[in-house]
Amino acid sequence: MGAGHDHSHSDSRVSRMVIAAAILAAFFVLELTTALLINSIALLADAGHMLTDLVAMFMGLTAVLLARRGSASAARTYGWHRAEVFTAVANAALLLGMAAFILFEAFERLGNAPEVPGVPMIIVALAGLLANAVVVVLLRSHAESSLAVKGAYMEVMADTVGSIGVLIAGIVTVTTTWPYADVVVAVLVALWVLPRAIALARAALRILSESSPTHIDVEELRSALQAVPGVTGVHDLHVWTLVPGRDMATAHLTSSGDSAQVLVEARAVLAARGLEHATVQVEPPGVGDDCGTGRDC
Repeated sequence: MGAGHDHSHSDSRVSRMVIAAAILAAFFVLELTTALLINSIALLADAGHMLTDLVAMFMGLTAVLLARRGSASAARTYGWHRAEVFTAVANAALLLGMAAFILFEAFERLGNAPEVPGVPMIIVALAGLLANAVVVVLLRSHAESSLAVKGAYMEVMADTVGSIGVLIAGIVTVTTTWPYADVVVAVLVALWVLPRAIALARAALRILSESSPTHIDVEELRSALQAVPGVTGVHDLHVWTLVPGRDMATAHLTSSGDSAQVLVEARAVLAARGLEHATVQVEPPGVGDDCGTGRDC
């Protein structure tokens, strides 16, 4: 029953993501077409952000399907879990490119802002808010159980800010005829996207470079393992992240005591820090002594 329930849950997740992607795709076409017709850079900026939402959705869907499929090859013992991280890098690159283009276009319009009709902006912004609301409802129940879904969910939530900005620009344009409302909102949307894109890229590249997770103090972990009764040395301690939420570790412990008990207590130390998936090797005295200080060889 458990396996059947998991498969049903996964099917529900996939179907909801497909429906959400279809909604986003339809609205992206509407927003991009309107932006080009009325020459609105704010709508274009929001359409660019909507495109990244759409790409994030498709990449998240791909990651879910690949992770569910697993690996049929001995060359991929971790399966396709890293697909999620590669999608994050691609999405960050798209966000950065879109933000740079919008900022350049906004600069070009300084002193020569074209007249942009406000009513179409208001209508499209309201449609965008509705589309985002529907997608949020579709994805919310699965956002906590899947990192791929959570990434797409957060993108859509953030895009709501862009739609609100376009709505404000449309209202200002209609009520005051100020020509720079469109440009100002476009710049604000781009500036809103930039730090998020940089943070996403840094997090993904940190994982790909197999750096230690920021929430784990490796030196404190080394000390805790060293304090396990019977342990006389700790070396070849490595901590890294496979995908967000799944940290891994390996450690070699020199022990003069009961190896089985040392192993049990060392694994408890690791598990207490969220490192349930860890490989611990217990060695007799003399093994690994050439590491000098007891740190990694």
